[in-house]
Amino acid sequence: MTGFGRAETNIGNKKVTIEIKSLNSKGLDLNLKLPSFYRSKEVIVRSMLSEGISRGKCDFYINYEVLEGGNANILNHDLLRSYYQDLKAFATNNNLPNTEQIDYLSIMMKMPDVMVSHSEDITDEEWKSTEELIRKAIGAFQNFRNEEGKSLYNDLMQRIESIASLLEQISQYENERIETVKDRIQKNLQDISEPKNIDQNRFEQELIYYLEKYDVSEEKVRLKAHLEHFIQTMNVDGDIGKKLGFISQEIGREINTLGSKANHFEMQKIVVEMKDELERIKEQVLNVL
Repeated sequence: MTGFGRAETNIGNKKVTIEIKSLNSKGLDLNLKLPSFYRSKEVIVRSMLSEGISRGKCDFYINYEVLEGGNANILNHDLLRSYYQDLKAFATNNNLPNTEQIDYLSIMMKMPDVMVSHSEDITDEEWKSTEELIRKAIGAFQNFRNEEGKSLYNDLMQRIESIASLLEQISQYENERIETVKDRIQKNLQDISEPKNIDQNRFEQELIYYLEKYDVSEEKVRLKAHLEHFIQTMNVDGDIGKKLGFISQEIGREINTLGSKANHFEMQKIVVEMKDELERIKEQVLNVL
């Protein structure tokens, strides 16, 4: 499930902004981008995120801007010198035109960690405010996911109900299918023998065999039960994504069996529509936690 959360506030002489973004993933994969003076708190940040976010490929950013009058940062001269040498060497080695006119300083000022803090540490008071800001960002992230979850719930419910409705439509073709099977067997027997030589008992036995072979009563009952189970599971609290995935597999087995036993054009059309709805359900279930 995707997610996004953002929070910002002024801490000391800095405007601090925190963003959390995530894409769907089977587990929790955290990628943190922290200013140098926050890196000592990385373990704490990871712990907070692990408690508040259960799953997803998650990017976490802390950005800050020094407020007017602040003097928290200075230029990293060694790093600037290294950037300059690398850029000059790259331009020369690749025969870039007009290298004398390249504004290296503007380019370098946009590179990472050009500005460094006077101190690599933050005060306890600053960190306490930062922790509160992280919690706010996690809360905004969770609210975003909750809203997305409501839309996901409605979509899954609509598709499950669509399959249930299609299942009801199958009944209208079952009697017609029985007559079709009976007529086909009679015609085949007449094509290979005289009508008077047909053993009626044998004919009835063959008819019963084919009717039992094509009977879909059990599949209909099981499919209906799986659909109800799916809906019940959606209304349970907790992580239900994997369980919904297993149930959707069982729904697929019953739909496939219906298709193999259909032996009727209209029933097969219904089965195709069921499969289409199920594929969309499987895609959406991947986004369920």
